Amino acid sequence: MKVFRGLPNATSRAPCALAIGNFDGVHRGHQALLRRVCEMANVLGIEAAVMTFEPHPREYFAHMAGDISKAPTRIANLRDKLEALETASIDRVIVEHFNAHFSALSPRDFIEKILVEGLHVKWLIVGEDFGFGNKRTGNIHTLKEAGKHHGFQVETMSTVSYEGTRVSSSAVRHALALGDFTHAQELLGHAFAISGHVVHGKKLGRTIGFPTLNVRITHKRPVLSGIFAVRVYGLAKYPLEGVASLGVRPTVDDSGQVLLETFIFDYAEECYGKVIRVEFLKKLRDEEKYVDIPTLTEAIAKDVVAARAYFARALK
Repeated sequence: MKVFRGLPNATSRAPCALAIGNFDGVHRGHQALLRRVCEMANVLGIEAAVMTFEPHPREYFAHMAGDISKAPTRIANLRDKLEALETASIDRVIVEHFNAHFSALSPRDFIEKILVEGLHVKWLIVGEDFGFGNKRTGNIHTLKEAGKHHGFQVETMSTVSYEGTRVSSSAVRHALALGDFTHAQELLGHAFAISGHVVHGKKLGRTIGFPTLNVRITHKRPVLSGIFAVRVYGLAKYPLEGVASLGVRPTVDDSGQVLLETFIFDYAEECYGKVIRVEFLKKLRDEEKYVDIPTLTEAIAKDVVAARAYFARALK
């Protein structure tokens, strides 16, 4: 799969069938749309492509308004989104930087400069409520009329349901916010997990007896926050059990940087630079700020006991 940051250069602008969306979580609804774009790409003998955005448009507008709390929480980081798109057999992904210039494009400019000149779109699929261009003044009718003129077909996909439940990124976020990982997995079609490179941290964990594997979260609003029982993939032939903290570590850091810290039971290997995938299974508690390091250490020890008990019950 080829990944482009912005429009491909002229030599890489092969005709394509295109799906446009944020694809946060790449849930069952997204997967149905991706299957359709791949099907039509095969029929037409062209590449299957996806255009997605970084940051999420609502995140951009919330930032511009000075209230990031209005931005949607993120289900997936870009790494996990791209991996899911590759698994879905997408040939080409355009990660479009959503900024002031892009948001100000008129519907006509979006169609002519992005879809026609930039991507050579021959077939396009979007959701039924798709809006585009400055202030979302473009809609499905706009696209279909333009398609008649520029020679591309437009198809819409209605909402997908799973066992009577409407599948959407909002529904996934809601399930995860409630700690309902089973329902989230039903909506996603896969377990909720976060992957990334293990990076160096402050090394505090090893000094208090709980060395952690640290993965940076580049955005400020992950869908989860707290302490969790987890499984870790990528370090052994089988998943490793542990306990993880996802949040801003208020006891030891006031930077606001979000970090995923995972303590793996009975494991002491060096892992810096390796890519791990942390699967979330059970929320143990919310993140808290403690008065001192000894109190924090005591809380972590209780978290380890609680996580081990969870895995012991799961084996019965």
